[in-house]
Amino acid sequence: MNRRAFGLMVGVTGVMTAAGCATGPGARAGSVRESRYGVIPDGRPVRAFDLIGANGMTARIIEYGAVVVSLIAPDRNGVMGDVVLGLDTLEDYIERNRNFGTIVGRYAGRIAGGRFQLDGETIQLDTGGGAHSSHGGPDGFAKRLWRGEAIHEDLGPGVRMTLISPDGDQGFPGELTTEVIYRLTPGGALRIDMTATTTRPTVINLTHHGYFNLTGDGSRPVLDHELMMAADAFTPFDADKVVTGEIRPVAGTPFDFRRAKPIGRDIDADDEQIRIGNGYDHNFVVRGEPGDFRLASWARDPSSGRVMELHTTAPGVQLYTANAIRDWPAKGGVVYQPRTGFCLEPQHYQDSPNRPEFPSTVLRPGETYRQRHEYRFGVVG
Repeated sequence: MNRRAFGLMVGVTGVMTAAGCATGPGARAGSVRESRYGVIPDGRPVRAFDLIGANGMTARIIEYGAVVVSLIAPDRNGVMGDVVLGLDTLEDYIERNRNFGTIVGRYAGRIAGGRFQLDGETIQLDTGGGAHSSHGGPDGFAKRLWRGEAIHEDLGPGVRMTLISPDGDQGFPGELTTEVIYRLTPGGALRIDMTATTTRPTVINLTHHGYFNLTGDGSRPVLDHELMMAADAFTPFDADKVVTGEIRPVAGTPFDFRRAKPIGRDIDADDEQIRIGNGYDHNFVVRGEPGDFRLASWARDPSSGRVMELHTTAPGVQLYTANAIRDWPAKGGVVYQPRTGFCLEPQHYQDSPNRPEFPSTVLRPGETYRQRHEYRFGVVG
């Protein structure tokens, strides 16, 4: 593959109209601009932060859900396009939230039965009436108003999002103070640094839940996108989509992305795991040591030439192919359908609090939870 080096992005001038992000007169490269985005039902205002990168990339991030509303990147011809799915208004994000671009927490994924043992105590979580806890509970971090602060550093323009979750929130012990920093790096990456501290022993598993479509057109399926996962195994689940604890090799299965292949090649294979998920909705075990910053995945859209690499410190990456998104009115008048986006969610494995064989998600007072992720963008000929 005749790939240009990542980060050598095509510089483009002019007005970027997608999702309200702009460059041009008054918009300095490497800057952050704040604006009012709306008001949540209790009257609190929500701000938007437009990150304007030095290489032509822009991103819009709002305080509600710490959502990445848009991410604008060039194709092989220098044409800019929005590579993330999302919604038009704050009201849409509040009323029709399917975690488009959110930070999910306190615990991404499912915890079986909504309960686990911690230091000899049974912790019962709020399941919202369901059988299991999912994505941190019915009022998880994706539905919270974070506090944003613009930051200007050599690492690139950014925004610091902070959220304090009280002791007992959704049943989780400990007051948790979480900080998520988004940056656009000079090399052409969306960098996400996550930290958290707690006042009592607890569990934590944060992730960024972005839906990507590298064509820049959310109406087009992503089945032709080529995908590589740096993973020799995945964690299968049962009929209720709760992981079984097995670490299953990908060899000989539709989950073998060790060599890049189109996402759609095996997405409808006659395989039990594919049938349960109606496609891909599975955690891949990333090669290397958790905590080491390493390549986890890359994806390429042949039509636009856009390429995205994911580097992370997380032990796993959840691949989701938007299987349940159907007839979904979205930004720009587009109606999303199944498989018009894909998620690469760097995180710990689901149900780890009940699986001592999995990497631990326990956080104790005096410790700091840290994860770093980079979605690096480039182009190929």
